[in-house]
Amino acid sequence: MARSHQYRTSLLWTGNLGQGTSDYRAYSRNHEITAEGKPTLPGTSDPAFRGDVSRYTPEDLLVSSLSSCHMLWYLHLCAVNGVIVIDYTDQAYGEMLENPDGSGQFVQVTLHPRVVVSQSSMIRLATSLHHDANRMCFIARSVNFPVHHKPEVTCYEKA
Repeated sequence: MARSHQYRTSLLWTGNLGQGTSDYRAYSRNHEITAEGKPTLPGTSDPAFRGDVSRYTPEDLLVSSLSSCHMLWYLHLCAVNGVIVIDYTDQAYGEMLENPDGSGQFVQVTLHPRVVVSQSSMIRLATSLHHDANRMCFIARSVNFPVHHKPEVTCYEKA
């Protein structure tokens, strides 16, 4: 039987510069995202849409959610399959297309996980587990565009 999980966040727009939305240029896109018991996340729109380059955009958060979910599933699958991961990094890349009417959609995200395992005998299995992690990731299963992964797995064996 499927189990339901719920997630709650709050959003506060902090961008009223005194005139509200009286004009497209009259307000900031800045806002704060919170969840109970967690630090505040500063948000904005993409700089192409008058956002603040020092804050996270919804697009940043979508790409990072896919990267994070993949990593968490991957580490779980490695643990239950006897693959010892020593280090994990990812450089995720998302591509969004903007339509002539101003709407847009993501068309793909590519993850570039770099994994270090403890023994060279683990490299083949460690590489193949990325496919399973992609298949299991809650976020990747929820989007309507492909999520690719181009992993690189190396070994760190003590001399």
